[in-house]
Formats: sequence, structure tokens, C-alpha cells
Amino acid sequence: MDTIFSGLATGFMVALTPFNLMLVMGGCFFGTLIGALPGIGPINGVAILLPIAYSLGFPPESALILLAGIYYGAEYGGRISSILLNVPGDAGAVMTTLDGNPMARKGEAGRALSLSAVASFIGGTVSIVLMTLFAPVLSKFAVTFSPADYVALMVFAFASLASLVGKNPTKTLLGALIGLMLATIGIDANTGVARYAFGIPDLLAGIDFLIVVVGLFGMAELLSLVEEQLSGRLKTLPVDKSFVRWADMAKAKWTILRCSIIGFIIGVLPGTGASVASAVAYGTEKRLAGEDGKLFGTGDVRGLAAPESANNAAAGGAMVPMLTLGIPGSGTTAILLGALLMFNIQPGPLLFTQHPEIAWGLIASMYVGNVALLLINLPLVGLFARLLLIPQHYLTPLIAILSFVGIYSIVGNPFDLFLIVGLGVFGWFLKKMQFSLAPIILGFVLGGLFEGNLRRALSISGGDWGILFEDYQSLLLYGLAILVVVGPAYVSYRNRKAAKLNA
Repeated sequence: MDTIFSGLATGFMVALTPFNLMLVMGGCFFGTLIGALPGIGPINGVAILLPIAYSLGFPPESALILLAGIYYGAEYGGRISSILLNVPGDAGAVMTTLDGNPMARKGEAGRALSLSAVASFIGGTVSIVLMTLFAPVLSKFAVTFSPADYVALMVFAFASLASLVGKNPTKTLLGALIGLMLATIGIDANTGVARYAFGIPDLLAGIDFLIVVVGLFGMAELLSLVEEQLSGRLKTLPVDKSFVRWADMAKAKWTILRCSIIGFIIGVLPGTGASVASAVAYGTEKRLAGEDGKLFGTGDVRGLAAPESANNAAAGGAMVPMLTLGIPGSGTTAILLGALLMFNIQPGPLLFTQHPEIAWGLIASMYVGNVALLLINLPLVGLFARLLLIPQHYLTPLIAILSFVGIYSIVGNPFDLFLIVGLGVFGWFLKKMQFSLAPIILGFVLGGLFEGNLRRALSISGGDWGILFEDYQSLLLYGLAILVVVGPAYVSYRNRKAAKLNA
């Protein structure tokens, strides 16, 4: 403990210098603006600004503090478009749309945005405290996860989808299957065979996540707005001066604490990320809510607090393997790892002894950045909420412009713009048929992780499927997956049986 406290003292001496304090505040502010653009997300925000941070000649610790501030700011910024426009800023924000956007449509945009900020702050703080105390132990646990264990984790995540969103489990699973199918498009990395590209060269590299999320959410939402305008059914969304209340925090306090821990643990596992953490956290809370779980998806504060605390905690958890082992825990931490290597600094077990000002300075800056993010964004909640007062005939082209500019600035391929429109039309038809789009996105994200780890596991075993059931970690996750599927059906059967006996 003495080593931890002395390390933190060193870190705060670095993070609280006026220059570094200005960098973390600026990173949080500009990260929020970047993350608010649909489809950009933290990974692209950090990637875009990395060359700038390097070229300005900052010391390594200052450059990393700036990029970490952008990371945290973009994590929150993605929630602004999710709540106000129903367009997720990144994969981790998909679950935020389920209850955040319904709250905005009921005139509670300020309440949703402020609750999101507070839940994100608590989730981020819990993860940083856990990282400070248990980073070495947790990093050793993370590397014990084999490809077979990751397959079991993905099976558990898919099982959670059945009762995750929507009123029809069949449509939910069908949506996840559509996402899996989209994830298989492109050249198979193992065999070199083109899959479902239909002779179109631009599809050989697969479909980027940004294309899918902006097409299915952004364009589909745009088409729904156009349809309502043409039919005369478009209503002006009410906006008041609502703000998070103590009653909301009392109702969601245990949800936030549980999901912060869930998000941190999943975030520590390399390659999982905020999308898996938010999905598992949301599904867990929906089941723990019992009969109140039916309120999830209609604007329940717990349904918003669960993914918001989990995905910010996962962002902190992803830092653990990056700093202690040199293994990136997510796409964004992979870029931060690259930033360290650009400065000829090798992350890993020796980082804390050879470069304590960098390791502990980064951790201390995360404490500061978390507070800065709250102080910057809470006063701006009313301003963000008033974006809904923009007339819909102006808001529609604004969504289109943000979507197209955001995508083209990242991918730079005109074909992808046409693909966005095509996916938007497809998403619009699915919405007309009462499909929830969230399972499609999660199926797409988890599908790549599932296939990659399944391939690696079978390569290790020489094609023996028994490797999937060898570790106790895998068996535990499979048991949880069965419980998730069978448990609700059994409880429903018991309730119906008890109702008949009482009748």
C-alpha cells in the first residue's frame, strides 16, 4: 500500500502541474465535442489527434495525459448523440439509446444527460480506484483467459440478448443473427476466401462498424423523421429544465455500483471493450429488476445508468493490461500503446519502476479528468438539451450532414456513403416491423470476436471441439448462459402455476 500511495503522490505532482492540468481539461472538452459526432467515437478521436499531440513536441507524460482526456471526453460525448438523436457515437453507446432516447422524447433530455454524466463519473471513478489497488493481480487474471474462454464469454453475451431488448425474443435473436451475418462479409482471414462480397471489390475488406452503426441508426432515424414529416405526424419534442434528482440516484445507486464493477472486470479482459460490458450490465440489471424489468426500454433511469456506468468503467479497466502487460485492452488503448512506443517507451511490468512519472501521472490524470468531465458537462446539459428545439426540418439534414461528414472523414471511400444509405433503408424497414436495432449492432460487434476466438481455439486443439469445455472459467460462463436462458422461462412458469392455484 505504501508503494501505491507514494506512486499516486508522484502521479498527482505530474498531473496537477498547470500545463498538464490544462491539457486534461482541454482533452475532456474537445473529446466531448468529437464524441458527439455520430460514428466518430473515442478510438477515432484519439487516432485523429495522436499525430497532433506527437508533432507538438510534448513530453511523453503530457501527450499521454492529453490523449487520455480525449478518450474520456469522447466516451461521454458519444452519449449526447445517443440520447438526443438516437444515434450511438460508438459501440459502447448502443445500449444507452434504449432508455436515454425515450427519456429525451418525453421531455427529459436534461435529466437523461445529467444522469448519464453522474453515472459515467461514478463508473469511471470506481474503475480507477480498482485499477490503482488491483492492477497487477487483475492483469495476471486477464492473461489466463484463453480463446476458448472468450468463446464462452461471447456465448454468455449472446444468451443475454434473448431477453435484453424488445418484447419479442425471437425478433431479438433474429436481429443478432443479422448482425452475425453482416460480420462475416469480406475475405476470410484464415482461408483467403471472399465471403458474401458478391463480386464487389469494396466489400472484400468487410463492412466497418462505423458504417453499420451510422447506417442502421443514423440513416434509419433520418428516414423515420422524413416519413413523419411527409405524413404530418411529426411532433415537436418537449424540452424542459429537467435535471437528475436525488430520487433518481437513490433508485439507481446499486445499479451504478454493480455495473461499475461488471464493466471494470470485463474491460480488463483484452479485446472485449465497452460494447460487451454495457450489454452484459444492462441484461443483468433488467433481470435483477424482476417485474420492473418491463420498464427497461421505456425511459427507466436504471436502464440508462447501467450501460453508462459500465462502459466508462470498462474504459478504465482496459487501461490495466495496457499499462501492466503491454497488451491493449481495447481499440483505443491500442492507440495509446502506440503513442507510448512512438516515444520509445515500452509498457509492461517495468513501466511503473522505470517511468513512474508516466504510469502514475496517467493514472492520476484519470482521477482529475473524471472530475473535469463532470464539471465541464453538467453546466452544459441545458445547452445540449436545447438542441432538440431545432425544428425537425432543420434537424433532419443536420443528422445527414453529421453522419456523412463523420464517416467520410474516417474512411474516405465514397462507396461507404452509398452503403450507409442502403443500410439506413434496411434499418427503416426493420423498425417498421417492430425490430430493435440494438441486437443487430451487438451481433455485429460480438460476431467478429466470437469467430476470431473460435478459430484460434480450434487451431490450438487441431480441430478438437473439446477444448471449448476444458477450463473451469469456460464451464462457469456456459452455466451462466444456460441460467440466463432457462431462468426467466422457469420463473414465468412458476408464476403462471401460482396464479392458477390462487384463482
